[in-house]
Amino acid sequence: ALSMFGTTVGLYGIPWCKKSLLLTVLMSVIGASMGILDTGGNVLALNTWGSEAGPHMQALHFSFAAGAFVAPILAKMALGGSESKDLPAGGKTNESVPRSVPTAPSASAVSVLKHHFGADFLWSYVVIGTYLLFVSFLFFILYSKGNSARDKSKAASQKGTFAKYHYALIFLLFMFFFWYVGAEVTYGSYIFTYAKVFAEMKDSEAAALNSVFWGAFAACRGLAIFCAACLYPGTMILLSLVGSAVSSSCLVFFASYPASLWVGTAVYGASMATIFPSGISWIEQYTVVQGKSASLFVIGAALGEMFHHVPVVMYTALVTSAVTVLLFPLMYKLANCPGESDLKDRSESEDQTALLSNPGHNGDEE
Repeated sequence: ALSMFGTTVGLYGIPWCKKSLLLTVLMSVIGASMGILDTGGNVLALNTWGSEAGPHMQALHFSFAAGAFVAPILAKMALGGSESKDLPAGGKTNESVPRSVPTAPSASAVSVLKHHFGADFLWSYVVIGTYLLFVSFLFFILYSKGNSARDKSKAASQKGTFAKYHYALIFLLFMFFFWYVGAEVTYGSYIFTYAKVFAEMKDSEAAALNSVFWGAFAACRGLAIFCAACLYPGTMILLSLVGSAVSSSCLVFFASYPASLWVGTAVYGASMATIFPSGISWIEQYTVVQGKSASLFVIGAALGEMFHHVPVVMYTALVTSAVTVLLFPLMYKLANCPGESDLKDRSESEDQTALLSNPGHNGDEE
């Protein structure tokens, strides 16, 4: 609730910013609030549903994917379906913003932007902020109605024991999400530019290719809500890793063929969809996932978003797929190492078996 309220404050203030420093502060508030929301949402789902959080975790992250798919479409509609001729020459295209202005500011560019965006674009921040404010009030109401002591005891009772290699698992999953999210954001952010510059596609074709990636990503996350009810998280991760490895290999070696580029992009988006929520559900089966651990996962994912480069986007996808394929078996091996509680239970079971099978004791002594 607090994180969404902080995002609301930032969105309300952005349309009225006249100074770059104030805009930087507000954007920082929004970034920090979204980071808290990402971490808190995962922990809240785990604390609420425990070992049965798989489908709910997939639904949570499906909402992220659906928003990423719908947001550029809504932005395009809000901007009135602008074309490149409306802006000065030299602007480059991004998947979420129709056009960007040149890096060098000019009076003509500013006047074009004011005329192009208009008041509707600025008021869209207020509309989105109002929606978030309404949702944050709903969470405040839920919090006021709940018994915090009861919720904490319930969450504590659902928690298991720490794995033998708890910290090693947390670190490896941190690195796993670093490579995975880096590949996801790199490909999703620059497939449009890659299609135009290297594949020499038209704007409409490149935009359609970008929509194929995010559409397959969102659709597969929606399908994973139902698959998580009958498949183990480890099985879903394994299938996703195989799909991403195969599709990224095809994109590297056969990207010059249009059919391979379209099919590979769709398969790659579908393969990347379920890894993050399945990874959190998977680690919950073996060790305790607290707020600190979940925050490390989100930090690893956020760091992965910072490292990307356009010309090597296909090779980045292949390398990151290879790294995640190598990391998951190592995590699986460490997770299945017996902990102290398992060894103690096994020792007690062996002692009881030995006593019951000892012929030197009669029934009364037993």
